[in-house]
Amino acid sequence: MSTLDLIMRQPLVYRLWMAPFADKKFAPIATHNDMARVRRVLDVGCGPGTNASYFAACDYLGIDINPQYIRDAQRRHGHAGQRVHFLAQDATTFALPPGDRFDFVLVNSFLHHVDDALARGILGNLSKLLTDDGHIHILEPILPESASLPTFIIRRDRGKFPRHVEKWQEMFCEFFEPAVFQPYNLGMAGVCLWKMLYFKGKPSARHT
Repeated sequence: MSTLDLIMRQPLVYRLWMAPFADKKFAPIATHNDMARVRRVLDVGCGPGTNASYFAACDYLGIDINPQYIRDAQRRHGHAGQRVHFLAQDATTFALPPGDRFDFVLVNSFLHHVDDALARGILGNLSKLLTDDGHIHILEPILPESASLPTFIIRRDRGKFPRHVEKWQEMFCEFFEPAVFQPYNLGMAGVCLWKMLYFKGKPSARHT
């Protein structure tokens, strides 16, 4: 594990790094969805509870394989009571009884940390955890086609598996019928730092 990985695995460091971009990154989800109608959320690769505040009115479960993140999330969000929970779990094998399925599954900048086989395993598993009217919501960085500042930045990200937009589309549509497929820019002071993608979809017939 690199020095950068070790540093970023610390919950406080991770939260400070994400704070300036969190709302802008989440904005397409808020634009395309009535958040007041969300009932039950599964936040996959939740980190130290970065997204929990967006779901204060919902039943929320965050899972992450890093127990340090989970402990930090529980410490900061435990006061929210019985509607907010965090578990140290592997997204490839996480399972619940059918009656406990989710109408909103969030995957926020997680899949570019895993290879194609593992990403497909995770997506296949998540397709089984949605209610009949539920959707998956995925935010991932795009690897640009040509050299640029976003290309330079994504190549130095901890995630070693950034993908071109066509590859993301192929992978997501293997498991889900798309409702929204929206590339967008993420940055500050008018400068694009990342090319991002928002995908919303329902499980395809062959995976239900």
